[in-house]
Amino acid sequence: LSTVSKRKSEDFKRKAREKETKERESRYSNGHLFTSLSVSATTLCSACNKSITAKEALSCPTCNVTIHNRCRDTLANCAKMKQKVRKRFYSGMGFPLPDPILKERPSSAIYPSETLRQSFLGSRKGRSTLSLNKSVSTNNIAGSLNDDSPVGLRRILSHSTDSLNFRNRAMSIESLNDEGEMYYASMLEELEKDGKDFEADSWSLAVDTSYLQSQRKDIIKRQDVIYELIQTELNHMRTLRIMEGVFRRGMLEEVLMELGVVHAIFPCLDQLLSIHSNFLSQLLQRRNNSLAPSSTRNFTIQKLGDILVEQFSGKNAEEMRKCYVEFCSRHLKAVKLYKELLARDKRFQQFIRRVSRGSLLRRHGVQECILLVTQRITKYPVLIKRILDNTKGNEEESKSLADSLTLIRELLCSVDQQVQELERAQRLQEIQSRLDPRAETKVKGGGVFGGGELLRRRLIHEGALLWKTAQGSRLKDVHVLLMTDILVFMQEKDQKYIFPCLDKPAVLCLQNLIVRDIANQQRGMFLISHSTPPEMYELHAASKDDRNSWMKLIQQTVSNCPSREDFPLIETEDKALLRRLRADIQQKDREVLELLQERVTLFSDLAEASGGQNVNVPTNSRNIFRADTPYAPQAEKLLNDAIVEGRQRSVQHYREYLVMKDINSFLFISKCSGQTELVSFCYIYSFLHQWRLVFKDTSNKM
Repeated sequence: LSTVSKRKSEDFKRKAREKETKERESRYSNGHLFTSLSVSATTLCSACNKSITAKEALSCPTCNVTIHNRCRDTLANCAKMKQKVRKRFYSGMGFPLPDPILKERPSSAIYPSETLRQSFLGSRKGRSTLSLNKSVSTNNIAGSLNDDSPVGLRRILSHSTDSLNFRNRAMSIESLNDEGEMYYASMLEELEKDGKDFEADSWSLAVDTSYLQSQRKDIIKRQDVIYELIQTELNHMRTLRIMEGVFRRGMLEEVLMELGVVHAIFPCLDQLLSIHSNFLSQLLQRRNNSLAPSSTRNFTIQKLGDILVEQFSGKNAEEMRKCYVEFCSRHLKAVKLYKELLARDKRFQQFIRRVSRGSLLRRHGVQECILLVTQRITKYPVLIKRILDNTKGNEEESKSLADSLTLIRELLCSVDQQVQELERAQRLQEIQSRLDPRAETKVKGGGVFGGGELLRRRLIHEGALLWKTAQGSRLKDVHVLLMTDILVFMQEKDQKYIFPCLDKPAVLCLQNLIVRDIANQQRGMFLISHSTPPEMYELHAASKDDRNSWMKLIQQTVSNCPSREDFPLIETEDKALLRRLRADIQQKDREVLELLQERVTLFSDLAEASGGQNVNVPTNSRNIFRADTPYAPQAEKLLNDAIVEGRQRSVQHYREYLVMKDINSFLFISKCSGQTELVSFCYIYSFLHQWRLVFKDTSNKM
C-alpha cells in the first residue's frame, strides 16, 4: 500500500509540475511574462488602446505594460528582456557592451502619434491628422481588404496571425544582432538626430518661456503653424526613408525580389525622396537663419512664402505632379501586390515579421507607409491657409502665401484629375476584358458596334441604372457607361458583360441628346436622341441625388461631344491604322520635346562653364518648344518668321561672331547680350528650316 500511495503521490506532483509549466508557458509571449491582475475601468490596453475588463487583463512586471489577453501576441518584444539577452550575448562572446543609441520606446508608440513624448516626429495634440492607433490589430498579416471601403484607403496593421505567430518564430540570437539590425539602429539614430530640434509638441513649447512672452499672440499662432509644417514634413521624410531604407532595401537585398516587383510597390520613391529632401532642407535652413542671437532654440520665421512659391511652381511643381500622379494611381495595385506576395512568399513573411519587431517602424507596415504618402499632398493647403490667416501686417508675405496657396490647390486639383483619369482608364480596360468576345450590337446607320470600340473612347462615368422598355412595365437592370460621345448599356451574365437585346439600341449617341427629368418621379429621367426617327429612353436611378448626378454629367458630356466628322461612331481598319500612326507620331513629338528641353538646359550650363562667369537666365523665360497638335497649323508661319529674323540677326552680328570658333561661344555671347529666345541663330537656322517642313507636312494632313 505504501508503494502504491507513493506512486500516486509522485504522479500527482508530476501532473502538478506539468500543469504549472503549461500555465507559465501560456503566460510567456515575446519575452513578456504575463500575470493576471485587477484593473480599473479606465485602464487602456497598451496594444490596441481600448479599455480592459478585469477578466481579460494581463500585465508584464518586467516592462510594466498592461494588455488584453487576446492582444498579447500583437505586442512587440519585451524591451528589458531583449536588453538582458543582448547583455548575455555580448558577455558570452567576450565583446564590450555597445553604447545605447536611444531609450527604448513604449510598445504602444505608434507613428504618427498624438504627442511627441511618444514619437519625436508625431503630430500636435488637437491636430486633425491620421492617427493609426485607432485601428491597430488585425486577424491576418496578409489582411482581407474590403473592396467596398471608400477609394481603397484601408488601414490594416499587419502584426498578429496564426500562421505567422511570434511565439513560433525560430530566430537565433545571431539573427537578432546581425548586420541588418545594426543598419536599422544606425538609421534610427540618424532620424532621431534630424528631428532633435522638433521634439516639442509645438513652437510655444520649443522656445524659452521668456522669449515666448515677448511675442504677440498672432505671431505665436503663426509660428505654431509654421512649426507644424516643418514637423509634419519631417514625419513625411521619415516615412519615405523607412520605405527606402527598410522595406525596399530589404526586399531587394534580403528577400532577393526583382526590381520591377519592388518598383510596382514603391513607385517614384527616389524622386519623392529628392523632392521632399530639398524642400525640408530649405525649411530647416530658414529656421536656422531665423534663430535669435546666442540661442539654439529661440527662432521666429518672418518670411516663408518665397520657399512655398518656389516649391509649388515651375519645375518643382511639375515633378511633384508627375510623382504623385503615378504613386497615387498605383496605390490599390501596390497594396494588392504586397498582400499577394506576403501570402505566398515565406521569406518575405519572415522579413516583414523581423523588421516589424524593431522600434524603427513603430508598427508601421508597408500599407500604412503607402497610405501616408498618398495623403501628404492634401495636407499642404490646410497648413498654408492657417499660416496665411495668422499673417498680419506684412503685405509681401501675405501675397506670397496667397500665391502659394493658389499654386498648391491647382497642383492638388491637377493630381486628382489625372489620378481619376488613370483609374477610369484602368477600369475601362477591366470592363473591356470582361466583355464577351462575341458581344456586338447594331447601331443607327446599320453599323456593328463591338468591344474594341470602347478603348477608343474615354470613360467619364459608370454605374447601375434601371431601363424601362416599351415591351412592358418591368425595369431591366443595366450597367451604363458614359463615354466621350456615347452611352453604352450592358448587362452582366455569367460574370461577363453583354449588350442587351431590347427594343432600342444598346449604344446611344450623345450628339444633340436631350435630357429631361420625369414629372412626379424623383428618380427617373428621359433621354431623347436626335436620330431619325427620335428614340426616347426612360431610365431610373437608385435615388434622386444619383439621378441628378447622372443628368448633370450627361449634359456636360453632350456639350463637349465631338462631331462625327472628327470622331466617327465606328472606326474602319484604315482609320484605325491612321489613328495609331497619329498617336505614334505624337508620342515621338513628346520625346523630341523632352530632348530639346534637355538640350537647351545643357547649352545653358555650357555657356556658364565656357564663359567663366555666371550667366543670369531670366526667371520669366518660357519654353519655345510645343508638342500640342492644335498649334501645328500655325507652326509654319511662326517658324518662317523666326528663320527670317534669325537670318537678319545672324548678318547683323556676323562680324562680332566671326572671331568665335564654336557653338559654345555663340551661345555665350547670345546669352550675355540678352537674346534668350534664340540661343544661337546660326545653329538654330538649320534646325528651324528642317522643322518648318515637318510642321508644314503635319498641318496639311490635319
